Amino acid sequence: MQGPQPQRRALLIVDMQVGLFNSPETPHHGAQVLANINELIGKARRVGAPILAARHTGPLGSPIEPGSPLTQLLPDLAIDAMADTVFDKRRPNCFLGTELADALRAASVDELVIVGMKTEYCIDATCRAAADLGFQPVLVADAHTSMDTPVLSAQRIIDHHNRTLNGPFVRLVSTAECEFQ
Repeated sequence: MQGPQPQRRALLIVDMQVGLFNSPETPHHGAQVLANINELIGKARRVGAPILAARHTGPLGSPIEPGSPLTQLLPDLAIDAMADTVFDKRRPNCFLGTELADALRAASVDELVIVGMKTEYCIDATCRAAADLGFQPVLVADAHTSMDTPVLSAQRIIDHHNRTLNGPFVRLVSTAECEFQ
């Protein structure tokens, strides 16, 4: 008799796109977060784990209409357009109005490693939705970012979300701890 099947992980990269990352408001530790995400892409690629990248888009005629320069993934992001899945979304929750959940189920993914930006919007919404949909979200504490706001620094936003999401919604890990099967 076979034992339980190992969990299959996928990597979801959220909104690491030109218009957000290179905006006048600088992402907190942006270069390090990008390096950490690229390290995770390498780990996932070495074992053949699915890699998905979401781009936030807006309505036609807006600066972030689908296909606009601001919605393009960062050139330094190690995404392979031929091997990885890149998809557009219009809401903070990467699942809403997309085929993400179906694609993950079709690939037998149980655990979803979530990275990217912005912490208090798309990262938060996607972590909560993933848990609600029955996936086991893993948030990489040092691979998501945001910008300072008039009320809170980006570091406080990140720290708050790492603490709040850990346990009820996600399992929190560092880039160094995160592995793919």
